[in-house]
Amino acid sequence: MFRLRLKVIDHPRRALILTDTPRPDCPNCAGAGGTVEHYGYPDTGEYWGSGWEFCACWTARRLTLLPLPRWTRRTPPAGYSTNAPF
Repeated sequence: MFRLRLKVIDHPRRALILTDTPRPDCPNCAGAGGTVEHYGYPDTGEYWGSGWEFCACWTARRLTLLPLPRWTRRTPPAGYSTNAPF
């Protein structure tokens, strides 16, 4: 069963997307959508980094529904004029 939601994204272009959410009662990820795996350097065992492993209870794919227009500036780039109107 899909748990779809609408979301607005800003990168690379402002758009309205449809995305899936992780299952809240998932025993593997506890609703977080995945688990963090920490890596160690093979020779010394020192911390080398971490990675994110996605859970099978959801899909990370997104579907773009509608590209949104850019907001126009309400003020000119130089700001308002300090001169009197008359």
